[in-house]
Amino acid sequence: MPHQETSTPAPAAPLILFGACDRHNLGDLLFPHVARALLPTRPVEVAGLAENDLRAVGGDQVHALAQLLARADAAGASLLHVGGELMTCNAWQAAVMLLPPERADAAIARVRASPYAARAWLRALPGGARAAPYCVAPAGFPALSRVAYTGLGGVTLDALTPARRRRVLATLGEADAILVRDARTLAHLHAAGIAADLAPDPVAVIAEAFGDRIDARMRTGPVAGLRADLPDGYIAAQFGGEFADDATLARLARQLDRLVAAGCDIVLFRAGAAPWHDRLECLQRLAGFMRSRPARRFTSLDIWDICALIAASRGYCGSSLHGRIVAGAFALPRVTVRPPADCGDAVKHEAYVATWEPPAMRAVADIDAIAVEMSDALAADAAALRRHATLQARRYRQAFHELTRTLLAP
Repeated sequence: MPHQETSTPAPAAPLILFGACDRHNLGDLLFPHVARALLPTRPVEVAGLAENDLRAVGGDQVHALAQLLARADAAGASLLHVGGELMTCNAWQAAVMLLPPERADAAIARVRASPYAARAWLRALPGGARAAPYCVAPAGFPALSRVAYTGLGGVTLDALTPARRRRVLATLGEADAILVRDARTLAHLHAAGIAADLAPDPVAVIAEAFGDRIDARMRTGPVAGLRADLPDGYIAAQFGGEFADDATLARLARQLDRLVAAGCDIVLFRAGAAPWHDRLECLQRLAGFMRSRPARRFTSLDIWDICALIAASRGYCGSSLHGRIVAGAFALPRVTVRPPADCGDAVKHEAYVATWEPPAMRAVADIDAIAVEMSDALAADAAALRRHATLQARRYRQAFHELTRTLLAP
């Protein structure tokens, strides 16, 4: 019998998980974990605009996308943009958020003082030459064969200059598949003739995919200590840098004092430590403005500790979209707080809440309504919240598998 040659299957082309996972922000660091959990047999590389090792806070060893795609073994790679409100993120915003927090204020002041310095600085930074550095198409990277987006947000696309909007839409028009996370973003893309589908944010599956891991964090470390000290539970509260002036902090403190008077202890935490996110000193000042029992300050930046803090709470109140979504995944009451000044984040929250949240959880509260809205949320039907969390996770899983069937087809 003649000898038959056996052939070894060719290795699958690389799959790159790309996003703003190169800086500290709860949602951005969770996105690659979610994608890996839903693709358990597929090897992946994690990339951002810059190289950064965020494993110490539960993130990834992140490669710079340009350097990763320049490697010889990157040919034919597929790229999955893992999520975030990044369609409208410009080079200036991306560059600042990649700076170490202790250098950000000085860099911002220097650049604002000189337009020439701004242009030179941006050209030297990862992705700085692109108007929308997180929007990627194969035309810009010859090694790429396919590109897909999941969990994409772009609620303020219509506020971009016409030239920037055209460039963003042209790049998205080259994608092989797109999942957006709110109806407003979907309407923008459909109006431009770009095919896209709607699904919840990827973090909607966090309880289902990582429940055991988060439960273990709830029983150990800093969260376990809080649970022992506060046996009647607590509200997990977080407020971004846009709430940092003294007048706003005093208003927040009055609302938190009302919650404490109603029997709710408060634990303050940060959902992001990158520039333009949350600041520890703001939490300290906020606690100082309170006149009731002092709020606890939770200082861990490990994303699994943060998830455990929220999951072990009575409910979430704050300005982080992913603080809300983690709370929702664990079927907990949640209230989003509208910033004191108009900004894109408020529109982002409102669009997501209007698209996915049940009527009892649709509060995007003004600062002076926090106590009332949180009390109403705490009274919501727990069984209904559990059913909603299960449905959201199922919706995202189904949409993700359809997306990756296109992205990873032979």
